[in-house]
Amino acid sequence: MTTTDHAPVRFDTKIAVLLREDLETWQRLNVTAFLVSGLGTVLPEVIGEPYADADDTPYLPVLRQPVLVFEGTEETLTAAHARVLARSLPRAVFTTDLFGTGDDRDNRAAVRAVGTADLDLAGLAVYGPRNAVDKVIKGARMHP
Repeated sequence: MTTTDHAPVRFDTKIAVLLREDLETWQRLNVTAFLVSGLGTVLPEVIGEPYADADDTPYLPVLRQPVLVFEGTEETLTAAHARVLARSLPRAVFTTDLFGTGDDRDNRAAVRAVGTADLDLAGLAVYGPRNAVDKVIKGARMHP
């Protein structure tokens, strides 16, 4: 999205990450990075244009809009997970089992081994229309 004026851009979509409140700082950072990495792989509209500095050194494109990070209890995360599934919004999950794995194959196997209702969620990312995402993360609070 290129604009010639300096008016703030208001997106009609939202990217939100919901983290379980009892995670350690390193876990919060890891989970957030992991979750948002999946969005651009299937949702090309969330990716902006490549960057370049004044010397024309190129940099990779990144998400085109802010990522809002929230936190909540285990119950809040479980309820948000049920709501995101009911609304069929694009989502990514991070379960606590993934803290003990070391690669993509093992991560996928760890999630695959557990039924939907029994996932021990550490984090959830969701993308969609602002109002739909707000309904999914209802009860969560902005991350401090």
